[in-house]
Amino acid sequence: MTYRRAGRSGLKLPLISLGLWHNFGGIDSEDTAREMVCTAFANGITHFDLANNYGPPPGSAEECFGRMLKKDLDGHRDEMIISTKAGYRMWEGPYGEWGSRKNLLASLDQSLRRMGLDYVDIFYSHRYDPETPLEETMGALASAVSSGKALYVAISNYPVDATKEALSLLKEMKVPCVLHQVRYSMFSRAPAEEGLLETLEKGGSGCISFSPLAQGLLTNRYLDGLPDDSRISKSGTFLNSSALDAATLSAIGELNELAKKRGQSLAQMSLAWNLRHPEMTSVIIGASRPSQILDNLQAMDRLDFSPEDLEQIDQILLKREQARKA
Repeated sequence: MTYRRAGRSGLKLPLISLGLWHNFGGIDSEDTAREMVCTAFANGITHFDLANNYGPPPGSAEECFGRMLKKDLDGHRDEMIISTKAGYRMWEGPYGEWGSRKNLLASLDQSLRRMGLDYVDIFYSHRYDPETPLEETMGALASAVSSGKALYVAISNYPVDATKEALSLLKEMKVPCVLHQVRYSMFSRAPAEEGLLETLEKGGSGCISFSPLAQGLLTNRYLDGLPDDSRISKSGTFLNSSALDAATLSAIGELNELAKKRGQSLAQMSLAWNLRHPEMTSVIIGASRPSQILDNLQAMDRLDFSPEDLEQIDQILLKREQARKA
């Protein structure tokens, strides 16, 4: 495994992190979840990314992970980076979501109890709250560090202007923001196009991307039809069949051919494409079985892209975007 610093902090993360957004909740096989976590850790993935509402049901991913920490990974806590978040709806009433001090700190306490931990390594404000003063939200993050319940703080899903202000406020509080977690992939390029990566580099923060494979679209799973066990086939997910329009299918096919020429799978090339940015500290992968984790790790074997590769990728993506707008 290769590790990169989170911005200008002393914290290092593996290039590939494991996210517990899907497949680690109360409705999933805990034996499979345990096998995936242990496979990841045995191969140098030391960062496990959670949030209070991951499941389903909400909170169950943290509970599941807490049992693994006790049963399977006892004695390895200091080798691991464990992150969690608060901000999306978690419980009823006016304090169960968004960015108030009440919500963030109450949620952190709940997350620690679910996982059986004294502290998390990284605590995130999961989304920007336009109705709460940013000073309050960032002050709550700083309090999490001063109380010893978090070692580092971070933000997620913040627009560029709010990111600049958040970084400035945390710097004044002497609790720097080490990461901004954003959706970033070949099919979701806004963070780079809107200047977020540059903002983070100037502010001394790292970037970490979720859904780098566009929830499975940037793999070979959909080249020959719709698998029965795919996310699109499951109701209630964030991905539906409208995502697989003709333009997207064409782009997936062309990108897959380029990946073959590079000696990679499409998933491996897509992860490498994210990691080509020096500002990108890590990418968060999801998985439904251990073999996917091992396959994704091979992305690190080739992170270089020729100018011709990048130009071809840009042309494929531009053609897709134009066709979808037509």
